This record gives sequence, structure tokens and C-alpha cells, in this order.
Amino acid sequence: MADKRRSGVSTVMSDSKATTKAETDQEFLSQAGVGVLLRGALLKLVEARSEDPIGFLSEHFSNIASETENGPVGGSDGEHHSNVLEQQQLSRALWHIGLAHHSHRSAFNSNTRVAYDLLMQSGSRRHGAGGVKGRVYTELLRGLCSEGGLSVTASAPLLRRIRCHDHEAVPFELFRQGVLTCAVFADYIRKSQCLYAAVSSCPERAADRSLCQAVLGTLQEALETTSPWSDVARYLEASMKISPGKLAQAMAEAQGPDEGGMGPTMDAQEFEDSAAKLFLTRVRIVS
Repeated sequence: MADKRRSGVSTVMSDSKATTKAETDQEFLSQAGVGVLLRGALLKLVEARSEDPIGFLSEHFSNIASETENGPVGGSDGEHHSNVLEQQQLSRALWHIGLAHHSHRSAFNSNTRVAYDLLMQSGSRRHGAGGVKGRVYTELLRGLCSEGGLSVTASAPLLRRIRCHDHEAVPFELFRQGVLTCAVFADYIRKSQCLYAAVSSCPERAADRSLCQAVLGTLQEALETTSPWSDVARYLEASMKISPGKLAQAMAEAQGPDEGGMGPTMDAQEFEDSAAKLFLTRVRIVS
């Protein structure tokens, strides 16, 4: 009987200790904000649909740790720290924007908002006023174009149309539109490169000019189906809707009867530049 009582007391004490430990662990996780942190990370992972979940989460937490470590610094090193912080915030903003393709509009807009807030915080520390400065905004767009695979030559005409003056404060809607335009333009240029590959019979040789002009004409017709100043993503959608049959018909009409020789040609760069102009004429100039 005594053994049973001792056993019962021991069991109660063990259960009590286990409950206390469980409560302590739960309190620790709650106070540390671990649940919110993990939930936020998993939501980002679901939005991004990353093919490397472990690498994605590693970079995500690395960015959060870096943000936590960076605080305001005073003294003679303050200006240098501000420059370093600005570059770090730009890198993080680019990372956030790249988490979702622009076609996933809800997630893309959400990530763009996060990027805007990051850059706005950086501007507030440095200038004492809210808002993303035009210089930082333009630098971000330049980075987006580069990450999208655009050369400096290809992106320069676009940036001249959508950049802001260095001293200007950029509102979110303008920021979002600029980011979206860069993302769409990068996809559009890749589409134009695929079109050139379709008319080029040999990668080592420039394509027939008449064929290229026929394809560019078809591309222009597709773009003209969108209303002026509509969402820039519609321009990409229009270019993607060029059917293989319509493209083949335009090429056949341009080629005509076999003349037994290679006529004037158009290289890939000239074709890309011509296709880019069709897009850029439909982009509003900001400043």
C-alpha cells in the first residue's frame, strides 16, 4: 500500500514537472516571437514556391538577422555606416522583390511593399524624413534590370523614362509601377530573343531582314491590341499570344518565292533593339 502511495506521488510530481517544463518552453517560444517568425518564413516560402526550400529559409533568416544587427550609429563613422546600410537595404529590397514572379500579382505587390518599407526606413534614418529618395529608387530599378538579365545598353532607355530626380520622394504607387515595369520588360526582351531564334536558321549567321521585319510587324500588331497606358503586364501578355500559325504565315509571306540567295540581314542586337522600342513607346515618361 505504501509503495502504491509513493508511486502515485512520484507520478504526480513527474507530471507536474513535465507540465511546468512544457509551460516554460511554451512561454519562452512565445516571448521570443518564434511562432510569428516561423509563420512569416513559411508564408514567404509558400509565396515564392522556391525549388530550394532549405536555401530559401537560410537566406530569409540571414536577412532578418542582418536587419536586427544593424542599428543607428553615431559619431564620425555615421555617414559611412549610412552608405553601407543603404546598400544592404537595397540588396534586401531586391531579394524581397525577387521572391515572387510579377504574374503572381498579389504576392509580388506584397513583396514590393516590404521592399519599399525597407528603403523608406533607410531614407528616414539618413534624411530625417519618410519616403524613398529618387536616387535610391533609380538604383533599385537598375539592380532589377541587371538581375533580370538586361544589359546596361538594353535597360538604359527604359530607366530614362521611369527614373525620378535624386531629391524626389517616390510614393509607393509610382515605386510599384516602376518595379513592375522593369520585371515585365525583362520578360518581354527574353520573349523577343526567342522570336529572333525562331527566324534565324543558323545561330552563327544573322537572320534574313525581311523575315525579322515581318515578325516585328506581328509583334507590333499584338501590342497595339492593348489600350494606351494600360497595365504594362498586358504588353507582355499580348506578345505571348502570338500564335505559331500567325508567326509562320507572316514569315512565309515575307519570304516569298526562293530567290536563291541570302538577302539583307538583321543581327540579334538590332532585332532586340527594334522590339524594345515597340515596348518603350508605350511606357509613360516619369520625369
